[in-house]
Amino acid sequence: MARVEISQLEKSYDDVDVVRGIDIDIPDGEFVVLVGPSGCGKSTLLRMIAGLEGITDGEIRIDDTVVNDIAAKDRDIAMVFQNYALYPHMTVAENMSFALKLKGEPKPRIDDAVKRASAILGLDALLQRLPKQLSGGQRQRVAMGRAIVRDPKVFLFDEPLSNLDAKLRVQMRSEIKELHQRLKTTTIYVTHDQIEAMTMADRIVVMQGGVVEQMGAPLELYDKPANVFVATFIGSPSMNLYPGTVETSEDGLVVRTEEGATMPLPPDRKDLVGSRIVYGIRPEDIVVGSGPGAIARISTVEPTGAETLLLCKVGKVSTVVVSRERVTLGPGSDIALTFPTERLHLFDQATGRRL
Repeated sequence: MARVEISQLEKSYDDVDVVRGIDIDIPDGEFVVLVGPSGCGKSTLLRMIAGLEGITDGEIRIDDTVVNDIAAKDRDIAMVFQNYALYPHMTVAENMSFALKLKGEPKPRIDDAVKRASAILGLDALLQRLPKQLSGGQRQRVAMGRAIVRDPKVFLFDEPLSNLDAKLRVQMRSEIKELHQRLKTTTIYVTHDQIEAMTMADRIVVMQGGVVEQMGAPLELYDKPANVFVATFIGSPSMNLYPGTVETSEDGLVVRTEEGATMPLPPDRKDLVGSRIVYGIRPEDIVVGSGPGAIARISTVEPTGAETLLLCKVGKVSTVVVSRERVTLGPGSDIALTFPTERLHLFDQATGRRL
């Protein structure tokens, strides 16, 4: 296991800056997830840690060793790729043991490592099969087993579940998290799926445009997003956002949206009067019923079983409501929505930063 320190890391391709001055400190044994939209620089950052991409500027340390100029094979890391990268002509056992054979490890050591990894991952019955004889989930386990047998200081995962169906992704999420809890190896995991990030990470690093927007525990990012981008990226469905101006009214302090709807604010936010802000509330925090809020017109009703998603219009602004009650109203119906002021998120309209 190892501590990973990333200091002022930069990566450019000609005149294009892909990673811009990133600082991340990953303690020994932590599971960190890099998450963000396509093109945000998360996979490039992972490949620089692995030694598969050169560094334009900055420093990467594994434990106390600067690894900028150390070859990938000498960094004592193991990487699990999106496409598994298994050798098609080798059996499961041969794939898992290949790296150790290249290092010249003795056969008893190799056999013990493969046996241990296959027991952890439930691969004992598959050791003599070829990759083409395996399902997607089994191939992913083999790729993980190949990483485990190396007993590395750091595990790197590059979107390893993106090729699996939805049900198998859920299962493999649990297996990877359980594996980390058992091995306690420092792990850096890249995904564009915020559900994966929320359910697996000790800490999440949210990236956009080659920079870190926010870093913290999953529920910290969910409860107190640092800016509008994080607020909309973390949480599903996304947070409802209403740009508007803070003013006083007969009903107290409100935000008047650009479409003329009014949203309640806590009375202690008089410091914001006259400010242009973005008023945010998560779909699951909106209460269907009378109270301080707004009248909305239902556009679509989407029952999912345990919950019902209501797509509404507040004025002209689209609003998503997650109701845990059965909703009998249909499209075109008007409903009262209550916005609990203790569940609001307020952002500066010019900068997007949390207020």
